[in-house]
Amino acid sequence: MLVTDAWEPQVNGVVRTLTRVTEECLAMGHEIEVIHPGLGFRTMPLPTYPEIQLALGARKQIEERFKAFEPEAIHIATEGTLGMAARAVCIKWKLPFTTSYHTKFPEYVTARFPFIPLKAGYSFMRWFHDAGGRLMVATPSMREDLEKRGFKNITPWARGVDTELFHPSKRGIDGGVFKDIEGPVFLYVGRVAVEKNIESFLKVDLPGTKVVIGPGPQLEELKKKYPEVKFLGGMYGDELARHFADADVFVFPSLTDTFGLVILESMATGTPVAAFPAPGPKDLIPGSGAGAVSEDLREACLEALKCSRERCREYAEGFSWRSCAEEFVKNLKPQPKPERRKIWRRIRRLGRPERKPLF
Repeated sequence: MLVTDAWEPQVNGVVRTLTRVTEECLAMGHEIEVIHPGLGFRTMPLPTYPEIQLALGARKQIEERFKAFEPEAIHIATEGTLGMAARAVCIKWKLPFTTSYHTKFPEYVTARFPFIPLKAGYSFMRWFHDAGGRLMVATPSMREDLEKRGFKNITPWARGVDTELFHPSKRGIDGGVFKDIEGPVFLYVGRVAVEKNIESFLKVDLPGTKVVIGPGPQLEELKKKYPEVKFLGGMYGDELARHFADADVFVFPSLTDTFGLVILESMATGTPVAAFPAPGPKDLIPGSGAGAVSEDLREACLEALKCSRERCREYAEGFSWRSCAEEFVKNLKPQPKPERRKIWRRIRRLGRPERKPLF
């Protein structure tokens, strides 16, 4: 059973990870049910992030879905309202579960609401995740950071990339998607929001042209502030892959992501990556020959221009969604079947009305 507040039609790294891992698990013969906001729950938009719908009053339905499915393993992927409700059910019924850390949520909250201290965000996250059996984390640096903050039961869970969709063969088709603008092209792909630190890229003095792909609450503000930048809106699938492939450098300015799937997607098309030495980039890029990291983003961008596109592709081919899914299943530690049957018999009894004596 996978419980997540982030699911289609949302478009972000968390959703891509969970949907691809689900597909791979199904292909490996596992049976999966996903509890997500689109299952008919009453919802409300997350303040400042309306693309995410928060499910309300979901606990009763989650209990019924748990009873009907009788999962051998439960994974709670997000800390939203569905994740909170599922966590409460698991604790109430003494069901083991795992969680994963996809986003530096406290930093996101503080970036949007500066009056909420970072310490409070991490206190909540420790409370949420330490109740689970294992906390899956994407990179060594993120694991180290969380351990320093007092998190427990941390285990690695790497990510993957679609190397067929994101492919070097898509570069230069019909002259390329950037044939009418001055190169080199420095590209950003992702949500246009304050926590993504995009302005640190847009302010950098670079040759050629900067291009931004993606929707988000900061889009109109940045369009007005940086009229020389090409803002192309949201893109998906083959269209997005072509833009990755035709760029000269992909720039990843975020300081709050825990991995950054777009880094691998860019590399898979042969485009090198420039970034700050933050969790994700500093785990993936140094020593790869597929990009550059530096506290000086301009320096990283110019250094990445020198990278071999062939080496970028070769490096990205080392990440597969199948190996990502296999590691995920291994981390779940499913209940043995006899133990599973015992657990669900006990839970079914909890739901029966107590029989009154006849006399």
